[in-house]
Amino acid sequence: MTRRCGDSSRVGVRDRSHRGAVGLSNAAGIQDTSRPEQFDRSSPAGEDDRIVSRSPTRLESASAGTWIDRCAPDELAERYGTPFYVYDFDVIERRVDALRCVLPPVAEVAYAVKANPALAVVAHLGRLGLGADVASGGELQLAACAGITPDRIVMTGPGKRDDELRQAVALGIRAVTLESPAELARLEAIAAEAGRTQPVMLRSATPGDAGLERVRLVGDGGAGKFGMDDTDLIEAARRASRSPHLDLVGLHSFGASNVLDAKILLAHVDATVSAARRLAVATGTRIRLVDVGGGLGIPYSDHEEPLDLQRLGSGLAAITAGWADDPVLAEARLLLEPGRFLVGPAGAYVARVVDRKTVDGSMVVILDGGVHHVLRPALTGQEHRVRALGAPGRQDGRLGSREDTTRPRATEIQPVTIAGPLCSGLDIFCQGSMMRPPEVGELVAVLDVGAYGFTESMPLFLSHPIPAEIAVRGGRAELIRPRVEPATWLAAQIAPDW
Repeated sequence: MTRRCGDSSRVGVRDRSHRGAVGLSNAAGIQDTSRPEQFDRSSPAGEDDRIVSRSPTRLESASAGTWIDRCAPDELAERYGTPFYVYDFDVIERRVDALRCVLPPVAEVAYAVKANPALAVVAHLGRLGLGADVASGGELQLAACAGITPDRIVMTGPGKRDDELRQAVALGIRAVTLESPAELARLEAIAAEAGRTQPVMLRSATPGDAGLERVRLVGDGGAGKFGMDDTDLIEAARRASRSPHLDLVGLHSFGASNVLDAKILLAHVDATVSAARRLAVATGTRIRLVDVGGGLGIPYSDHEEPLDLQRLGSGLAAITAGWADDPVLAEARLLLEPGRFLVGPAGAYVARVVDRKTVDGSMVVILDGGVHHVLRPALTGQEHRVRALGAPGRQDGRLGSREDTTRPRATEIQPVTIAGPLCSGLDIFCQGSMMRPPEVGELVAVLDVGAYGFTESMPLFLSHPIPAEIAVRGGRAELIRPRVEPATWLAAQIAPDW
């Protein structure tokens, strides 16, 4: 069933089909110089994919057996215009299964909506039984619209407004994470006004040396933005445990993002569980929820190794093994909040080559989309893997049915810089990447952008169209967010008649 929230009648759409799904055949090849590992698709559906205990391979979003193989990119480009985002829901489901099969029985998963808040993505994960970690009133509304029930939603993050807290109390969500004694007091008053008792967690501040992020975007480096120190935690726990309008259920702590070392993640979980137990003993309470956040990482370059899920799972099992016999932790659940890990490798940003030139002996390729849609490379200084998808009108099994033999083709592998159309030197996806130079008109995919891609972009910069988002599942493509032309937001602006 198609799920819609809100009124989209004013959205400017470029969709030549206007309705219906796109059923597309295997008509795409790919140039990929990284390791040729992939899932064995010969086994019965739902068998191998559901028992795998490692991280799904990094080529899933751009190799045989995934969207690039089942849905012709040039047909998607023709229907929805370039650039566009595409998400492979089959890859998302396999990653959910891979994580779940290594988790101990007391562990639960809530999807970090911030990673990719597309309604279709959140609804798909909700159907797979995941909860939601939301960090704003807007994300709370989105999760509810996606069909995730309140008892599976937790609200985290600093600076919650009173209207957002009222929204959470009114819905009766599973827990609100409190970042300060003042936020606790505001929520207590709001719950009292509503005549309700709201379950809460307290957030522990993470030491500055515990971030361990390759690029710090989530942890605050000890600045104190997130959570409370030990003194405030104990005071807040005592107040919450005495309040008739607050129900203290546990502790939350999260300080690092995109971690690939299972040992680091396990050390964080172990420390958080110990801190939760100490807090409960000090205040005479019991722990029912230990929220260790997310942080499960994905590789962005070919030399990085994926997270060892088997090691993560066995470590979590060891940490939680004695909970049933511990009066403080006997009722506790362990909550993980992955986002990037689940959806990152499932997404690609596809743009078209509009120009190609040689500057001082170096090949430079210009696309019709750039870092205004995929900001992460400029924000972090880390390049994403970029793959040429083949030129339109080729007869080599990649795209189209015609071949233009009138123009020479550069077939040799050489250093290539891939850049976007913005008037900014930051608008570069990769520099000196070894690949066959894509031709003008060819489609190019920026990989691993299913998380913090569209949602972390700055789409109004230079007034280019906002790309469509497309979901692919079982070889069937569906538009999940239409392309928006600049005329749409221009029409919504007002120039005062001074």
